[in-house]
Amino acid sequence: MSKKLDLLWLRSESKEFERRSALTPTTAKKLIDRGFIIFVERDSEQRIFKDHEFEEIGCKLVERHSWPQAKQIILDALKGTPHALEDIAPIDIPILGLKELPLSTDPLVNTHIQFAHCFKRQGGWKEVLGRFREGGGKLYDLEFLEAPIKEGSDRYRRVAAFGYHAGFAGAAAGALAYASQKAGKPLGHLTPYENETAMISAVREALGEGIKDVKALVIGALGRCGTGAVHLFQKIGLAEENILKWDMAETAKGGPFQEILEDADIFVNCIYLSPETKIPPFLTRDQIASASQRRLSTIVDVSCDTTNPNNPIPIYSINTTFDKPTVPVDGVQGTPLSVVSIDHLPTLLPRESSEQFSGELLDTLFKFPNRETEDVWKRAEAKFRVKMAEAEAEK
Repeated sequence: MSKKLDLLWLRSESKEFERRSALTPTTAKKLIDRGFIIFVERDSEQRIFKDHEFEEIGCKLVERHSWPQAKQIILDALKGTPHALEDIAPIDIPILGLKELPLSTDPLVNTHIQFAHCFKRQGGWKEVLGRFREGGGKLYDLEFLEAPIKEGSDRYRRVAAFGYHAGFAGAAAGALAYASQKAGKPLGHLTPYENETAMISAVREALGEGIKDVKALVIGALGRCGTGAVHLFQKIGLAEENILKWDMAETAKGGPFQEILEDADIFVNCIYLSPETKIPPFLTRDQIASASQRRLSTIVDVSCDTTNPNNPIPIYSINTTFDKPTVPVDGVQGTPLSVVSIDHLPTLLPRESSEQFSGELLDTLFKFPNRETEDVWKRAEAKFRVKMAEAEAEK
């Protein structure tokens, strides 16, 4: 009797400078031990983990960016094995990745597990969902894989998130941008660090003696992302009284907040903006232009809801990149004001953040073969169907 086919296909990332991986050799080995067949696209160009690390633990390596031909590759690779292959269809093949696919109009026929950045009406969201509609494929967005916070609860929490490392790396990028600005130049190309210790050392060196006077404000300080940002500031040596920690209680009155302009050099936004969230902006262009005094010089929008109509920091309009990490806020008088709005900050610590995220995701991946009955996967598919309907209605 042929065996049921439980497989995952780890694709290479296409986003420039992205070095993380949704699967690591550690987690791939645990899946293989559970009976999964893991195909891994070769990626000597970007991925922090080497191809041989996957091959040595039993993954089947295939060519980079070959996932559109996944069905035929799998059929050829498993020919003669005791697995049920005759009824395999593209939608049965889960393509696992992290960041969004390159822009295209090609229909998507496979099942994709990734951060698609299209459920909160970001720029181009209807076009992304239209590719799934045209191809008959399916999307499980990693941002919306959720489980109850405890058994029996009706409150849900993401099963896996890069939040901590996003906040940690975002705070580091903000501190580096601040140091560069103090030196009279924009922040140059950011490159990933070997580990957290190396990052902390680099930030301390950049700030030098001036570190004793730096004040930072973190909004969303009680969440995963905010906790990471606070920890970075603590580990580089900011005085505890110079780390301002805001969360829902401090923002309850509604913005804009003059304190952000007057009380901090570096502001790190770490809130999670759900699709339904509508809040007054934390800062506005008019507020900044009319301010009689301003200490703030660096903003890090870790949340990076740049094209979200409810973005609480509507003072910039583009995502920045690792080769150009900051964008100046237009129309500012006096002290320059710049924004870091990189939407994949955890890749500054690619190995550590990948291991943490993939480890959190592992139990949910174990359940994927039973996705039609497992609540976390059922909820994610239902969200996809709702968003597909919304995109269809607004064509």
